[in-house]
Amino acid sequence: MATTQRADRKRKTAQDNGREPAVSGLDADALLGFYRKMVEIRFFEDAAQRGFRTGKIGGYLHVYSGQEAVATGFLAAYQEGDKIITAYRDHAHALLLGSEPKAVMAELYGKGTGLVKGKGGSMHLFDVANGLWGGYGIVGGHIPLGVGMAYALRYRGTDNIVQLSLGDGAIHNGAFHEAANLAGLWGRDGMNPTLFILENNQYGMGTSVERATAMTDLGAKFDSYGIAHEQVDGMDLEAVHACAQRVTQRVRETGKPYAVEACTYRLAAHGAADFLEKYRTKDEIRSWRERDPIGLLERKLLDSDAVDEDRLGAIKEEAKRIVAEAVTFADESPEPPLSEVESDVYAE
Repeated sequence: MATTQRADRKRKTAQDNGREPAVSGLDADALLGFYRKMVEIRFFEDAAQRGFRTGKIGGYLHVYSGQEAVATGFLAAYQEGDKIITAYRDHAHALLLGSEPKAVMAELYGKGTGLVKGKGGSMHLFDVANGLWGGYGIVGGHIPLGVGMAYALRYRGTDNIVQLSLGDGAIHNGAFHEAANLAGLWGRDGMNPTLFILENNQYGMGTSVERATAMTDLGAKFDSYGIAHEQVDGMDLEAVHACAQRVTQRVRETGKPYAVEACTYRLAAHGAADFLEKYRTKDEIRSWRERDPIGLLERKLLDSDAVDEDRLGAIKEEAKRIVAEAVTFADESPEPPLSEVESDVYAE
């Protein structure tokens, strides 16, 4: 009962405190394009989970199911030259930025045709050509790197920004506080265009926010460092998109850091081996599934008569085909040669 009430309270907070209404001005074609991307991500993650459980994917695996609206909405504001850096739940970011699904899946399979030659795996995806500067497996370890990248961008005189995604668990890490302090300090002079995207999916692994911090208004933690912030409903694609367009422009123009707490929920387990999930109830998960971001967008499209069930079905079938081809490619790709152990270790 308590967990269900907590879920309801967080959803209400996200909806009430977001500055933008859930109407972004996007037309039906744009919404349908976002729907297509989110569906592809969901099917990709489903296939990745199957790959892990059948022994095809080694290392570990964290999927993005339930959080698709956050990355989809924010990365729609990406401009060439921006830098995207995130933690280990990174498949969606790679796919949204233009990485080939076959190469991403092959990386998860540890194959030589993978995005980083099979040496990074699920938690360490990189695609610098498309703006993705990692995937990082160490909780909070990427936050100082992102803040430093933002300083470098402004030092070089560009108007590019860093979108730095982090989870609610990472905000309690010392690396966050040290980096946020520098971001706020440098930002006073317009020298740190970092957009902190705090993806609050309610749990750091199996520990709820309420059990991890006395200050459950996580965005308020940025106040200590002079960083302005707001909250957005991370389950509503239109709300996220509207927020992202506005705040990315603000960061570009001012060079000052800004933070958005996106209240969302992972519908899958923390990691692929997290089978029991004793830290949350089935009722809580069921309650949040009613606000599945893909389901919400699907209902909006149907209610507005922008599409019919047949067209949505066709989009899903196409997404399944793309993902199936990626799985086949990964399965049939060769292992990386042993010589790869010595490559990309030191700069030439």
